[in-house]
Amino acid sequence: MARLAAVVAGWGTMGAMKQTRGRIVTVTSVPELDARLADTSTRLAGWRVIGVDLTERSAALRERDTSRTTFAGCTFADDDAALHASRGALVLPDVAEVPVDPSRESLYTADELYDTPVYSESLDARAYAWLNRRHGADDLLVRALHDESIDRALDRWVSGRAVAGVMGGHSLKRGDAGYTDAARLGRLLARGSSSGRPITVATGGGPGAMEAANLGARLARRPEAALDDALARLARVPSFHPSVDAWLGPALEIARTSPDPVDSLGVPTWHYGHEPPSPFPTAIAKYFRNALRESILLELANIGIVFLPGAAGTVQEIFQDACENYYATDEAIAPMVLVGREYWTETLPAWPLLQALARGRAMEPHVHLVDTIDEAAALLLAGR
Repeated sequence: MARLAAVVAGWGTMGAMKQTRGRIVTVTSVPELDARLADTSTRLAGWRVIGVDLTERSAALRERDTSRTTFAGCTFADDDAALHASRGALVLPDVAEVPVDPSRESLYTADELYDTPVYSESLDARAYAWLNRRHGADDLLVRALHDESIDRALDRWVSGRAVAGVMGGHSLKRGDAGYTDAARLGRLLARGSSSGRPITVATGGGPGAMEAANLGARLARRPEAALDDALARLARVPSFHPSVDAWLGPALEIARTSPDPVDSLGVPTWHYGHEPPSPFPTAIAKYFRNALRESILLELANIGIVFLPGAAGTVQEIFQDACENYYATDEAIAPMVLVGREYWTETLPAWPLLQALARGRAMEPHVHLVDTIDEAAALLLAGR
């Protein structure tokens, strides 16, 4: 244990490293906030403002769009916290106590992560706030031990299961045609074929296409009308912006009142804690370290992965999976199915590169481009 603590302590700089590029920007001091406010647009999307006294910056923040900003452990003037929360910002308390059990024996459930009626007070939000605020050696050790315990619990949970991965855009809104397609895909896969054993659907556990696939899988034993009804109820709150609580309400009700749920898996991360995890997986393997989570999710999908339309994250997952298949032995190759011929050849032309990469390799016959959800499901089910 002492050796592990020493190793983890060496991660201190990395664990506390502030992100200055991409969609997440971390601000931890008033001077840094002032510099960024003077050199940025009026929209603070993706910002994480951590432990900053904002009482003297009330006017500057009020005149900017904070609808997608995270404030963790900050001090506000007057009713500013309520104002930013009403706009859609995620306002989290300062969390000193370790909110997670680093030696837990099982995966999470939605009821465990959403253990309070108000999201900002829930275990999921407390863990995200703690991740952002605490970077000492002891905190890093707790996170490493926690993720190791999730690894062990996940190994037990997936043992003997045939797992199909579903990847796709996190920004897909409820009510969109693509959301309905992802839900239908989850249902088709979870229902399986008449001759094969059940298939377990696994996703990244977040909103968008991931939520939809887990929803469809969860309701796979229910009549198709039950899925249609759930989709209609969810479409009334298309996004978790501006209110996570409003977004969670109908989803938690559906998850808690639908009988005989089919097992499915979500593998989210607190690295993207501003995106709440879907309540629809029956098991949730939530990690602190995103790189660990990404590779694990791809590894789990032993009967293949369906890639629905998405943006940079989905493209990354396509070629991360392609790299695994490129070097895999024949028996270890898992099918890759891209859905949307126009999307993957014109909008984001990942298919030509993937096809060229696979040419002449053992993976070539296992890489597919289709136009419909039914074709995608049929390809994975055929291997059962």
